[in-house]
Formats: sequence, structure tokens, C-alpha cells
Amino acid sequence: VNNPDRVLRGLLFNSCAQVRTAEALDVGKHVWFSMSEIERKNEYVTVGAFDMFVKCGDISNAERLFNRMTRIVITYGQMMKCYNDHRMPLKTLNLYDKMKKENIAVNSVIFVLVIDACAEYGLESRCRLIASQIPSSMLLEPELRTTLIHMWGKAARVKEAREIFISLNSPNAAAYTAMINAYGLNGMGYEAIQLYHQMPVEIRNEKTHVCVLNACSHSGLVNECRSIFATIPNKNQFIYTTMVDCLSRSFFFDEAKQLIEEFERHQSPDVTMYKAILSGARNRNDVSLAREITQRIKQLGHTVDDDFISASVLFGNTLASSGELEEASQLRLEMSQSGIKKKAGVSWTEVNGEIVEFRVKDRRHPRTDEIYEELDRIEKELIEHGHKFDASWITREMRANETVASILNSHSERLALAYHFIQRPVPSRIQIVKNLRICGDCHGAIKLISRIRECEIIIRDANRIHHFSDGKCSCNDHF
Repeated sequence: VNNPDRVLRGLLFNSCAQVRTAEALDVGKHVWFSMSEIERKNEYVTVGAFDMFVKCGDISNAERLFNRMTRIVITYGQMMKCYNDHRMPLKTLNLYDKMKKENIAVNSVIFVLVIDACAEYGLESRCRLIASQIPSSMLLEPELRTTLIHMWGKAARVKEAREIFISLNSPNAAAYTAMINAYGLNGMGYEAIQLYHQMPVEIRNEKTHVCVLNACSHSGLVNECRSIFATIPNKNQFIYTTMVDCLSRSFFFDEAKQLIEEFERHQSPDVTMYKAILSGARNRNDVSLAREITQRIKQLGHTVDDDFISASVLFGNTLASSGELEEASQLRLEMSQSGIKKKAGVSWTEVNGEIVEFRVKDRRHPRTDEIYEELDRIEKELIEHGHKFDASWITREMRANETVASILNSHSERLALAYHFIQRPVPSRIQIVKNLRICGDCHGAIKLISRIRECEIIIRDANRIHHFSDGKCSCNDHF
């Protein structure tokens, strides 16, 4: 069409937004950037283009339009959802602050998005701040209360989640599932099972089944997991994967493989099931099994995607922790040459109302010297109380100026922990969120630190929430 008018352009942007593919985005961008500056100022066209950028995940262009548009509640909601979908919760929280400064009334939809962002971070103080700002009239809305249950569960505040759940007259499937998941994340497997059995059978769904099986898995309740799995009428790949994960965590590898064979008799192979076994093999340092499973993943044709990347990292870590350093080094070299990058460990914590980020070996913070001095003090205390730094969790070759302790002490959650201790020498409770699974040495060390320093330490990693207190962890080492 030559010289399309604003209506046609708006329809095109709307179509691209509905398709949501890279190709559709390219078409929409070509049209948008071929327009004159005057044409781009048309509100109808701008709104359509903004919707397209948001739904296609083009965050940078969505932000550019957002900053020049007339912003209303709907616009803020679209941008927040885009941030949440791409796991950028701090940007959502910043937008919420911006809304308040601009005196834009916040509705329940916005609060749901903001609560979801708080859940992603899971830091209690920020969650309490947002919860305190919700008008009592909105708290009557079921969706908002369910979102709060989810938030409190991820913030390790099961008591608050339970109170909201109990207040519901007739909980729906989403509310039951959120509460079951809250129990599961926090190592309360029996409570999750009990609530699952209280839930009306007719409203259970796939998410409910996955959450209760996951709760069993993370509490080491293998028999209970088997029993529930057997009663689920329609099992899809997500339900099978969770059962395979449970068996693999407790090292029932033959049974896990049999379950995969059963699934593959009727369905196409699912690589996530093999990754669950691979994770269990890494926990047991079983190189032979890890090699077998990695080869199977390659046979399935996964050699360039995210699944293969994470599988390669797991296999490399298994090799390194088992002393096969030369082969692990060769695998890392092959990954590097293929452009595959291992995900870096990042931890977040909140001190005095400020969310602080730490990466592995981080030295960006203004108080870096004090943080590392505190780590040295903690190291001495750990050694005095019998901790042996476990070199099997080091997955690369050590450099000349490094020690086992110096490498492990530089993990992001330990830096966040040390920062808390220099800010508040005698804290009663510390909360940290990490993007990856906590390593075995950090897990053992933090159990001991909780006893030495007499404080509760809560760490939410990629799999679950760990409550460390008096030398013990709520996960009972099922992590």
C-alpha cells in the first residue's frame, strides 16, 4: 500500500502486536521508522506502535515511546507488564514511584503488577511497604489477594500468606495453588500436601499438581510424591518433569529414567526431564550418568538452545567437582568458542530501604574493602568452628593468587551477607535473593554462620527458599 494513512498504520501495528514474532516486529519497526516525525506525533499511531513494542518485547523502543506519550493508568500498566514479563521488577517498582509523583490514581490492576514485581525480588521490607499502600477496598478483590499470597510466599513470610488465604470465603484454584506453592517454596511439604487434599478435586489443575509435587520434591517426600502422581488423571510433560525431578533429587535414577521412557511411548521427548536427572547426577557427582544424559540431550538435537547451555554447564560442573579438571576445562573452551556463556551469579538484598546487588567477585560497592575484611573475619570464625571449605564446588581451575576459601568467599550471596554484617553488626534477620542455585559449600557455611552470629538468614535461590537458623536449614539439605 502506497502512502498508508494513520488508520492502516494503526491496524498494522495492532496485527504485529497480536502475532508477537520477531518477523512481525521487524515489519512494524520498518513502518514506524519510515514515518516522518510529524506522522509519529499522531496519538492513535503512537499508541498502536507502543502496544506493538510492548507485546513484542522491544523494551528500548517501548521505553522511548512511553517517555514521550501522554501517560495514563493503562500506559503504565502496559509498560509494567512488559518489565515483569522480562524479569525486570525494579523497573516496575520505579514506574510505580513515578506514578505516585505524577499523582496518577493507582487501580487494582497496577497493584497486581507491582505486587508481582515485589514477589520477583521477594524482599520482605519492600513487600510490606507496598502491601501497606493498598486501599482496604481493593483488598476485597480475589485476584489481588491471591497475588499477595504468592508475594508473601516468595518473601518467606508464610504466616502472612496463610492469613490471607484463611480470610477467603471460597478460595478458587489460583488461591489454593498459590498457598500450596508458598508452603512448598519454604520447605513445608507436609502442609502443602494437607492443603492439596483439602482442595476440591474438581478445581485442581495442572499448576496445582505441579506445585504439590514440587513441594514433595523439595522436602524429600518421595513416597508422598509417588502417591499423588499416581492419582493425577491427565499427566502432561510438566507433571512428568516434576516427578522425574523428585526422583532424581533423591537419587532414584533408574526409576526416573523408566518414567521418561513411559512418557516417550506416547509423547515427544522433553529435554527438561533429562536436565532434572542431570542435576541429580551433579549433586551425586556421578560423571558416568551425567555423560550419558548429556549425550542423550545432544541426540535430541539440542545443541544451541538454552536447554543445551544449561545442560553443558551442569555436565561441566559435574566433571570439575569430580576432579576431571582437564575434561571440564576442554568443555569450557568448546562452550566459549561456540559463544556459550555461563550465567553469572547475582544476589540482591535490602538494607535501610535500598536494594543492593552483588555479583560473584564483585568490587563495585563503595564499601568493598570493608566487605572483604568482614569476609576474612567470617572465614576465621568458620574455620574455628570446624568448617572445611569444599573445593568440589569450584568449577574452574584455580589461579596462582587464589585459595579454595577466597574463591568460595567471593560468591555473590556471601558478599551480600558480609554487607549486612558491616551495616548492622548484630542483625536478627537477613534476607537475600539469588538468581542461581546456592552451592553446597555456601549452604554449609551459612548454616554455621547462622549459629555463630545468632541470626536468622533467609536465602531464596533459583529453586526454593532456605531458612537458616541455629546451624540448620529448613530444606534439610534437599536443595
